[in-house]
Amino acid sequence: MPASLRIGLIGAGANTRLRHIPGFKAIEGVEIVAVCNRRPESTEAVAREFDVPRRYGQWEELVADRDVDAVAIGTWPYLHCPITLAALKAGKHVLTEARMCMNAAEARTMLEAAKQHPNLVTQIVPSPFGLKGDQVVRDLIADGFLGELREVQVCSFSPPLADPASPLSWRQDAGLSGYNMLNLGILHETLLRWIPAPVRVQAHVNAHIASRIDPASGVRRPVGTPDSVQALAALPSGAGVSYHLSGVTAFGQAMGIQLFGSDGALSYDLLNDRIRGGSRRQGKAALRADELAEIPIPADKAGGWRVEADFVDSIRKGTPVRFTDFATGVQYMEFTEAVARSAEEGEPFDLPLPDPLP
Repeated sequence: MPASLRIGLIGAGANTRLRHIPGFKAIEGVEIVAVCNRRPESTEAVAREFDVPRRYGQWEELVADRDVDAVAIGTWPYLHCPITLAALKAGKHVLTEARMCMNAAEARTMLEAAKQHPNLVTQIVPSPFGLKGDQVVRDLIADGFLGELREVQVCSFSPPLADPASPLSWRQDAGLSGYNMLNLGILHETLLRWIPAPVRVQAHVNAHIASRIDPASGVRRPVGTPDSVQALAALPSGAGVSYHLSGVTAFGQAMGIQLFGSDGALSYDLLNDRIRGGSRRQGKAALRADELAEIPIPADKAGGWRVEADFVDSIRKGTPVRFTDFATGVQYMEFTEAVARSAEEGEPFDLPLPDPLP
């Protein structure tokens, strides 16, 4: 029987209850032994629902518990860095919810702390988009399906912020979410699995609905993050990447990544996990987008959600973290911050960002 692994939960929101708790409970020898949520009543409710024996009123108390081996952080981003640093100092493995933290400086601090504790596993909950077809895309690119990469398009059009009467979300509060905006970081993380990191970015953002009612105070407040993002990035090769994201499109929901090369094209519909493509390597002539053929995802290559199992395997077996390590988190946090700064200052930003940050 595997050695017992005792998990403490700090923050038990929707994703923790939907994915992490069932995921950990399904693994032999893993126990969820402690929980600390934002409010005492919610902590008690989670503990009762999932039979968690220890309840804490402050996250610092849970981190100090010597009977906790690993901490799963499910809070909003403003707490990810301080909890991670404290947990590592206390000798605990860390799984933190995405996005990694508030900004690039915090991300770098977390990565440095992880390097100082190489015996401890540090993992970020990955973007779930593209996991199913990830290996198929990697294999096609490695086999030369695209040829020389020339253009990339990333799009996301969704309606969650389209209603002006919807209250201010924590995601639109920069004090809680930092430089994170819409699903820019999660899509950039997905893209980083398949292409090199960009070296330059220029951006424009906008808040079509510039103020909302704060549900905590009942007062109308300016939103702290945009509901529309456009960015142009350059790759080391000179290839271009365009990002167009909106949370205020009431109709026409879509999310996808398109890769265009000298010899072929790939289009990944991230909402439906469908891959289409065409390549001269297959003997095909130039095709229009609507002529790209469906590319199946074989069962033996299909990926999926293995976050909790991968975290436990990394602890027990020393398996390297693949989805997603702190170094990758630094990359997408730097990109997100560069987009925000570029939009604010009206100037392009080079990547990686300078150290120290201005």
